[in-house]
Amino acid sequence: MARDKVTYESYEQDVFDNPPKGPVGVHRGSRSVISRIAPFVIVILVAALCGFGAWAWVTGEYKNILNLNTSSQTAQTSGTEKKDSSDAKSDSTDSSDTKSENTDSSNAQSDSAATDNADQSAQQDQAAATVNKATQVRVINATGISGYAGQKADVLQIAGYTSVEAANPTGAVPTSTVVWYQNEADKATAEDVASTLGISAVEQVQGLAAPITVVLLN
Repeated sequence: MARDKVTYESYEQDVFDNPPKGPVGVHRGSRSVISRIAPFVIVILVAALCGFGAWAWVTGEYKNILNLNTSSQTAQTSGTEKKDSSDAKSDSTDSSDTKSENTDSSNAQSDSAATDNADQSAQQDQAAATVNKATQVRVINATGISGYAGQKADVLQIAGYTSVEAANPTGAVPTSTVVWYQNEADKATAEDVASTLGISAVEQVQGLAAPITVVLLN
């Protein structure tokens, strides 16, 4: 009797008998050239740095390196201080220039004020030195000689004075012949009146009835 051959296909398949086809599992993809070379490069750099550090320590070159850094920092600090000093000098120069400008302006104002005062003084002197023959002149006869004041008034009119009157004294009179004037501006005119009448005394007096008064005495 022949024996039936039993194989895998002889049994009815269920869910456990349906495995996925093909290889199953996690597979890494291909790596780039940089990612494969990078670890070796890092190792080489670290080794080089360690070797350089060991060499600098053994030979004492690390001191020179530290001194170089210190010198660089000192140079930077010195440059900063010089710049600050230069800025301070510049500010000082600007301040000096400002003070000089203020001083010049003050001097200019003082000179201008002095010039104005001098001009005013010159104008006053010029006004005082001007003879005004239209000024009112009063001639008072204190001699007791009738018509004497009128005679002197005629002399002044002939000399060009246009406002001259003769009068008799009404109050106290001086002890000698004199020409009185009230304002400083009439001084030159009073002196001209005195010169015209041959009188030497000229005085400034306040409270006169006329700007210029001539008092005639013996």
